[in-house]
Formats: sequence, structure tokens, C-alpha cells
Amino acid sequence: MPLPGEAVADIESLVRAVQAELEREATSRRSEVRWIRLEGLHLTLRFLGATDPARVDEVGAAVARAAGGHRPFEASISGAGAFPSPARPRTLWLGVEAGQADLGDLARLVDGELAGLGWPADDRPFRPHLTLGRADGRREGPMAARLLAERARHVEVRFAVDRVVLFESVTGGGPARYVPLHEARLAG
Repeated sequence: MPLPGEAVADIESLVRAVQAELEREATSRRSEVRWIRLEGLHLTLRFLGATDPARVDEVGAAVARAAGGHRPFEASISGAGAFPSPARPRTLWLGVEAGQADLGDLARLVDGELAGLGWPADDRPFRPHLTLGRADGRREGPMAARLLAERARHVEVRFAVDRVVLFESVTGGGPARYVPLHEARLAG
């Protein structure tokens, strides 16, 4: 689910502040965190992996059916963390405060529709989060996780969730870009 422009601007301010603080606190040559393209901020309901282009329309229709079964709702981004841990971060993220249950319900609807098309169910528990960067193997990763958590304590970004978008991840040549392929409005 893409975030509206105002939410992206608020999160961009947070990320820029963390990046500036990392620059000030770094005491030696660093191996930098790989931050995502902020214009592509979105909450992932389900990652599909490589998908045959001939199936994109049927996946888009499945996403539309799932979206049609859920009403719009409010969500908020607040707090931060790292997977698997702040001491050894691979992924830096912001958490979802309000809207967790609705996001989980919507993810289950999407999973159910995709199961009907032959995609296996995702066996991992759904943990809504907003990925901001990749820190795997980066010396400054723990510092970035700490600074992000400190700054995010004072941030709450609220927004309306009213649509689901099927994105294509385009990799290579820097951070991934996300190209919208299908959009479906929540209607339930």
C-alpha cells in the first residue's frame, strides 16, 4: 500500500535527520546503510517474487477482489526497529501502530485470493512495517538502528488506507524502484 505524499514527506524528514546524525557521529570510514528510494514508500501485504508477466492481470484481479472485501481505515506509522535485531540489523524499519489488525485482515484476504491462483500461503506471521533501509553487514548498521529508534520515538504519521497496489520491483542500478501495475480501491 503506497503512502500519501504528506506521510512520505514526514518520513523523509525523519530519514534525512538520521542520515545527518550518522554523518556527524561516524568516527571512521564507514560501510553505509543502503536506504530505499523514499518516493517508493509502501507497506507490503505480500511479496510474490518472480511472477510470469502473463499472470499479472489475474494477480491484479485477485488483489482487486481482496480490496473489495475490506473497508478503508486509518493507520499510523510510529516507532522503529530492525530485523533480526538492532545489534545485528539487516533491515531497518518503522512500525505500524494504528491499523495493525486491519492490515492483517487485508493481508489474509490477499493471501486467500492468491491461494486460489496457486500461490502457497505465506507461512510467516504478518508483521506490518515500513522498510527504510538495508544494513546487513554494514558497520554503521547498529548505530543507524539506534538513531532511527531514538528519533522515531517522537514521530507519529497518520494516514488513510483506501487502496492496494500491485507493484513490480525493478532492481539493479541502485535501490529498487516500484512500478505500479494495478490499483484497487478498498470498498467493503
